[in-house]
Amino acid sequence: MIYWLYAQLLRRQIVDLPEQVCFMISGEDLAGAPESLFAVTSWCNAISAYVTAHGPAGAHGIRHLMFHIAAPDPEQIDSLLPAIRKIGTIAHVSLHAGSREETGGSGMDVVVAVGKSGREEITECIRKMARDNVPPETVDEKVIESYLTFQYAPDVVIKSGGDHLTDFLIWQSVYSELFFSDVNWAHFREVDFLRILRDYQARVRRFGK
Repeated sequence: MIYWLYAQLLRRQIVDLPEQVCFMISGEDLAGAPESLFAVTSWCNAISAYVTAHGPAGAHGIRHLMFHIAAPDPEQIDSLLPAIRKIGTIAHVSLHAGSREETGGSGMDVVVAVGKSGREEITECIRKMARDNVPPETVDEKVIESYLTFQYAPDVVIKSGGDHLTDFLIWQSVYSELFFSDVNWAHFREVDFLRILRDYQARVRRFGK
């Protein structure tokens, strides 16, 4: 009962949601709680519905959710597939895991990227531009971003279970707000997520200025 009341209190304090949220999770942590992918997705849907219904005029929900799973072999994810595919029952999910790509469902966009490296993404971006014979003098930030695999920048990057980040989205997350939770993935609760969203709206984003 106390937990429910606290969650309700936190919801009422949130009026400005990030449009794009990224969770960074180790493969080891996720293996212990794969069902949390679905839980977090449902929390995003719930707080989005609450804010758009009760927030100020023009309030928006979370439009893009991304899970980055740090794993040495992205092809070895068979044990996680049921949990990933379950997301498709409440959202539109896209899986990127080595050579494996899947999509399904409808609703909020959810990307699950397994074992992806920011350095690898930028390297592949340069290769694509070279194959397309892009003139060097025309290359600017917008051109580079058009060749990236993931073309939206997260407003919030959340790392559970410590402060070690990978280089995933190294280009896109340069101006993201970073949140480190001491709670590991298996024990990450909705109130932990709501506290991050509450604290996010209090930050002043400078975008490098």
